[in-house]
Amino acid sequence: MNRVILASFFLASVARCYNYDEVLRLSLMFYEAQRSGHLPANNRIPWRSDSATSDKGQNGEDLSGGYYDDSERNDVLSGDFVKFGFTMASTTTILAWGYLSYKDAYEEVNEWENALGSIRWAAEYFIKCHVSDYEFYGQVGDFSLDQGFWGRPEDMNMSRPSYKIDKNRPGSDLAGETSAALSAVSIVFNKIDSNFSASCLSHAKQLYLFATQYRGLYHDAIKGAAQYYESTDYGDELTWAAAWLYKATKESQYLEDAEYMYMKYRLKERPNEFYYNKKVAGVQALLAELTNQSEYTEAIQNFCDYNLYVQKKTPKGLLYIEKSGTLCHAANIVFLCLQAADIGIMSTQYREFAKEQIHYILGDGGQSFVVGFGKNYPLQPHHAASSCMDRPAPCDWEAYRSAKPNPQVLYGALVSGPDENDNYKDLREEYIYNEVTLDYNAGFQSAVAGLKHLELQADRNKALLNTDNGVLFNGNWTDPSAAASNSTDA
Repeated sequence: MNRVILASFFLASVARCYNYDEVLRLSLMFYEAQRSGHLPANNRIPWRSDSATSDKGQNGEDLSGGYYDDSERNDVLSGDFVKFGFTMASTTTILAWGYLSYKDAYEEVNEWENALGSIRWAAEYFIKCHVSDYEFYGQVGDFSLDQGFWGRPEDMNMSRPSYKIDKNRPGSDLAGETSAALSAVSIVFNKIDSNFSASCLSHAKQLYLFATQYRGLYHDAIKGAAQYYESTDYGDELTWAAAWLYKATKESQYLEDAEYMYMKYRLKERPNEFYYNKKVAGVQALLAELTNQSEYTEAIQNFCDYNLYVQKKTPKGLLYIEKSGTLCHAANIVFLCLQAADIGIMSTQYREFAKEQIHYILGDGGQSFVVGFGKNYPLQPHHAASSCMDRPAPCDWEAYRSAKPNPQVLYGALVSGPDENDNYKDLREEYIYNEVTLDYNAGFQSAVAGLKHLELQADRNKALLNTDNGVLFNGNWTDPSAAASNSTDA
């Protein structure tokens, strides 16, 4: 049985190949295109320059930096230039997790320094926003003002108010997710920049205390946020934050907190998705990695098995959770399943599952959904700055209404994607298909890094086929010692 199953994986793996190196490079360039504030000297995006350098808190605190995000929700258009702390933090956590797991992938493609820069850019902004122990700025920019502007961030002239959580208006979800992000970043930088790592960890610990001592949903403090990036609970973020702090510190109290809250908030039930508002599956995967306890390994296996075998799929095989962020949902799920595979859970099956989903995104479905990648990629992503001609040409709503491709190529951006029948419209005004956001790329990029990591493992094995001990296996996805156990996983 091993010979038949694993040989079939080998044939599938050589049927179509994609350049993961290029995808990783382009995805990192997408994040660079979203930067706010004073851009670094090594900026690789020629049509971007300094912007919103005067963003300030309510008492004049410097809040420049961070990332802009798209915010089209409920048929309300905006120009993409609000800085949303909640989704920026979630994005940072997932990117950092991918860097920790698949560092060799980024080093191999000479993008490790740019990868580090992507999460450092966010973490330094979060540290600026954490102006006191129980005070954190979670948003800069106003929806009602932003939605009236279509153009370049460099040309913005509207007011940019800032919004915060504090003791009187807490946001356990926002503080918890930001704590998780800073913990993850601290691990990445632990042996690279010990001072920066320590600063990240110090803020992560204090934000965790803030999140646990003063409970509430952030959109109750930051009015209007629910219309764009709603949070429906904070139990998953608190548990997530505790687990990441344990991973960063190995202090047993954080693991005890995570396991207590895992039960208190009933996080053992199988979720259907994993994204900025629903961290449960991520909690299950992380606790499985940290403890190897059956309660958590079985939970993440149930999640991945459901998505592999039961979850609705499009006719061409894409996981379908909901229309908004179709591809993001699929990519986030397979990233978690790659994490499960890495600790020995259904390794062959989950890795093949990840490859199928990511390859759909890259072109197996007949269309590349990554801007600038492949022969048939999106030309009109719903993105204001890239819809503008080179300066000094004016840019306004005429650019939004233009039928032409975006003049600037938003390299690496993952669009929202097709509907449940694989239908897709490459039209700027159809944001339900062509929206781009920070969180759309995070799980996708990390999953691609995981596939690149597997390619490198195969290279290190020096052969695609190995018949040691009579076991035939596909060097892309497993190793001889794991092959026998994989045959009993199903």
